[in-house]
Amino acid sequence: MSNLAQETKSLLFALGVSADKLATSGIEVTSPIDGSIIAHVAEQGAADTNAAVNKAHEAFKKWRTIPAPARGELVRLLGEELRAHKEALGKLVTIECGKIYSEGLGEVQEMIDICDFAVGQSRQLYGKTIASERPGHRMMETWHPMGVCGVISAFNFPVAVWSWNTCLALICGDSVVWKPSEKTPLTALACEAILQKALERFGDAPEGLHELVIGGPEAGQALVDNPKAAIISATGSTRMGAAVGPRVASRFGRSILELGGNNAMVVAPSADLDMAVRAICFSAVGTAGQRCTSLRRVIAHDSIADELVASLKKAYATLPVGSPLEDGTLVGPLIDEQSFDTMQTSLKQAAEEGGSVFGGGRASVDGKDGGFYPTPAIVEMPAQSDVVRTETFAPILYILRYSDLDQALELHNEVPQGLSSCIFTLNMREAETFMSAAGSDCGICNVNIGPSGAEIGGAFGGEKETGGGRESGSDAWKGYMRRATNTVNYSAELPLAQGVKFDI
Repeated sequence: MSNLAQETKSLLFALGVSADKLATSGIEVTSPIDGSIIAHVAEQGAADTNAAVNKAHEAFKKWRTIPAPARGELVRLLGEELRAHKEALGKLVTIECGKIYSEGLGEVQEMIDICDFAVGQSRQLYGKTIASERPGHRMMETWHPMGVCGVISAFNFPVAVWSWNTCLALICGDSVVWKPSEKTPLTALACEAILQKALERFGDAPEGLHELVIGGPEAGQALVDNPKAAIISATGSTRMGAAVGPRVASRFGRSILELGGNNAMVVAPSADLDMAVRAICFSAVGTAGQRCTSLRRVIAHDSIADELVASLKKAYATLPVGSPLEDGTLVGPLIDEQSFDTMQTSLKQAAEEGGSVFGGGRASVDGKDGGFYPTPAIVEMPAQSDVVRTETFAPILYILRYSDLDQALELHNEVPQGLSSCIFTLNMREAETFMSAAGSDCGICNVNIGPSGAEIGGAFGGEKETGGGRESGSDAWKGYMRRATNTVNYSAELPLAQGVKFDI
């Protein structure tokens, strides 16, 4: 057993994962740090998934009757357990998905934050009182639990996305069935164990309230197709969402889709270029460019583009690439060889489409020959070609130029994705235009801050091929509940709406 495998096993046990959760065959879990096998877990299929949904459905019948503030208490306890296990879980995230340790810790902090948010939300599942046109009548809306919430998550945020969905689903009265990425099942086992600690402290939760299914496409398809899964919240590629959305719709289920992004930064003539460069570096190379909110495009004004590109190349040349477990590292590995190969294919296509490529090779990291460490790439493009319009999940930054804001907005909105966006400007008119109905067409729109690193207080998601779903803050909780419009007649008459007469 490798040192990394031994460390992984120790972390799992410290987090409460029992030895019987690991296997000697099945899904082979490798660490992107060095490509070594760190564990095996048993693979579950369609029958296991359907059994989990049935169990969660029975749990829902009881959970929906528990008052929402009491449901919030379970989430509060989960937040306490996450605080107690933050360092261990953050390190496991780093080992299994390759993001640097500070980002692993940040992801767990995001889980803690959504717990706090959801606990408060459990006392604020408000409905409206609506003016009735009929005398002696009161009209109002109420919100009720939906049922089983199926959560399908991706490898790049293996624990945070689960918490966004699960915390809201639980306080809304839903049960949960989670199918994590088969690339990151160990962090899922750890989250399940941590939640189990909270459930034991809570004491009165029905068995089956949260079910974990570890498997591949067969398990995912069974979850998507099961009519008892009232909600499917799926995070991943646009290709995945294009398959999931229609399947859920065909059975009249509800889907919350958070898919790809092709996020851009407009850099205006008045921009603080030092701030812009620092924001670009984190947004474009953080998590090795494997965030759905990673910066993919910079649309720079002609007057400052040369200076900006020169500063970026200078900054990129000093970025520390190495093991995400080591202090000082800013760029860790891609998740696997396939991701690195896809990056190389995109860079080759960009060059064929007229691009000038800086960086983009494979970095040499001592003792990590099995890991695929990228050198972040900057590509100056003559136009927004096909490769620019396609999201590549890697640290590739395309540079485009513009002469006026209308042209910049046209370039910005021309891509099929619509997740996150930003502008760097000190011009109030430009900033307000960018955030207006005629500006960015994305679900997240920032000024003088990069497109990544969203807080949980706002709803997260985007438009077009990003899927239209919303998770996390604001009123995203409504996606996990059903709305009922209620009318109470407290008079002795029976008037009809719209003045209809029907006397008998």
